[in-house]
Amino acid sequence: METTKLTEERIKEYLDIGKRFDNRALDEFREIIIEKNISKNAEGSARVKLGKTEVFVGVKMDVGEPYPDSPDKGNLMVSAELLPLSSPRFESGPQKFPAIELARIIDRAIRESKFIELEKLCIKEKEKVWTVFIDIYSINDDGNLLDAAGIGAIVALKNAKIPKYDEKEGKVAYGEFTNKKLPLKKEVPLSITAYKIGEKFVLDPTREEEDITTARVTMSCAEGYIHSMQKGNIKEISIEELENVIDLIEKTEKEISKKIEKFLE
Repeated sequence: METTKLTEERIKEYLDIGKRFDNRALDEFREIIIEKNISKNAEGSARVKLGKTEVFVGVKMDVGEPYPDSPDKGNLMVSAELLPLSSPRFESGPQKFPAIELARIIDRAIRESKFIELEKLCIKEKEKVWTVFIDIYSINDDGNLLDAAGIGAIVALKNAKIPKYDEKEGKVAYGEFTNKKLPLKKEVPLSITAYKIGEKFVLDPTREEEDITTARVTMSCAEGYIHSMQKGNIKEISIEELENVIDLIEKTEKEISKKIEKFLE
């Protein structure tokens, strides 16, 4: 259901005086609930809820050929499915732009931060490497699927175990795991998105708030370093606004990292 014009005006009026319908501050996230290792068939998995927004993220691994431009590194592939059960706005069938964009933003955040040490996933240069697949599924969309998916991907990766691999047979023994975890850097890149509504920026919007967003900026950062940044939606933002967004996200990243730290091991 689309946000009505009356609701839009009321949301903007509230934001102008620093309030939101659910009494959160403009930079405040909803309650974060995380459950890890929810799938017995995945190498790593996580369920993340931001308020009523919910996603499942699974990590699978396979052995194959490396990409031509990185013959001595493992591969990374991220995909997203926006399921009809999560929102009447989503339809079955070929992926549409929102799903493709979500997957690319999460892929870029992980890839550019070099969070996965892909060089350690090489089995035989130019011939065999591990491929890490990250699959994102929307279960309920009440706004800000982007950040829920980013948190889920990090938790699933941190808890993933490498499956057994028979080099003679050239096969992965799915369901049988080694004691080895994925080679990951200590610094955890967290994706956080700022959404512009009217003249204000908010974090973790509800569906009604996200519907009236005119611009958004997603940043992946860790311990003060920005690894990736992507702007979305149709409206431009000024240099001053971007500087304010960077300050806002860098501050919030530290707070959210503390909240999810216990789920990362």
